[in-house]
Amino acid sequence: MDATLAFLPGDGVGPEVSAQALRVLRAVERRGGHTFDVREALIGGVAIDACGSPLPEDTLALCRAADAVFLGAVGGPRWDHAALTVRPEQGLLRLRSALGVFANLRPVRVHPRLAHVSPLRPELLHGVDLLVVRELTGGIYFGEKRRDRDADGAERASDTCTYTTHEVERVVRVAAALARERSGRLTSVDKANVMETSRLWRAVTTRVVRDEFPDVRLEHMLVDACALHLIRRPAAFDVIVTENLFGDVLSDEAAVLAASIGMLPSASLRGAGSGARAFGLYEPVHGSAPDLVGRNAANPAGAILSIAMLLRWSLGLPGEARAVERAVDAALTAGVRTEDIAEPGAHAATTEELGRAVAEHLMSADEDVPSLIGEDSP
Repeated sequence: MDATLAFLPGDGVGPEVSAQALRVLRAVERRGGHTFDVREALIGGVAIDACGSPLPEDTLALCRAADAVFLGAVGGPRWDHAALTVRPEQGLLRLRSALGVFANLRPVRVHPRLAHVSPLRPELLHGVDLLVVRELTGGIYFGEKRRDRDADGAERASDTCTYTTHEVERVVRVAAALARERSGRLTSVDKANVMETSRLWRAVTTRVVRDEFPDVRLEHMLVDACALHLIRRPAAFDVIVTENLFGDVLSDEAAVLAASIGMLPSASLRGAGSGARAFGLYEPVHGSAPDLVGRNAANPAGAILSIAMLLRWSLGLPGEARAVERAVDAALTAGVRTEDIAEPGAHAATTEELGRAVAEHLMSADEDVPSLIGEDSP
């Protein structure tokens, strides 16, 4: 197939992991006879430095014209000064809003050879294979923000959290459709005991699932309880749907299950389910990791697995997506692991070494090589 992809390496370790994601994408291209027109552009801090905006209009135009978008990371300490009014993260929020990618899919699976790397007991990780569906373009991140002083001169700040029926309906439909394709279990997470937006969220979710997905078993859970049970009994979850802020926090917490946040991919879509192709923005869950910049030590697995999600959801290439996932499995099983997931005392692979190993396994693998995940889970 032919496809045009916008590639935004971004800040920090973004260019380093993006280079390995592109290496694997080129291997997919060679193996499958595809043609991917990859066009690079600026976003985040490097875009501020180059042209004063965290999301230049040329970048946004490229993303809108592409079949899918890949992003490395944004942000870093040089742009974190409190006095700055233009920040890298503003570019990412604007991009998500402008592209209309309202459903953020964050899968969390435990590779059988990495269970002991997690701080949790291996027996708690047995059977963990969950999906967080986070509403991405509403809530407190996009609400009105104010900072001023009261009559006594004390500083005061506020962030407004707002949700509409439509915003809740559409992301719940995505999550319920995905739950239907998996085990038929959906957990909706809110804070309905104290927040009005959560009470709306719970009421709308109940109605949508009852009326449109009667075969899906819905459970409501408060966010603090969910945070606890993600650690105490993570295998009890299948699909979790929640609002923007809660989804951000919970999915980062879930990274401990997979041994490292560097292992987690994500897809931000306009819609999903029932095999339909959807426009998407794909990025590893981790941030710019300034402490790793230039060390060739960042874990590129999350970026590479984000490419697998891109192949599956936006390009309609599920076979190629599975092949990438199996190649990541094979490289990790062979012991090629960056320092965040390496065996104690073992050689820690570089970012480039893990990327190269995945590409080599991809090029040499047979079509019928089974995935390790799910067949030998801890």
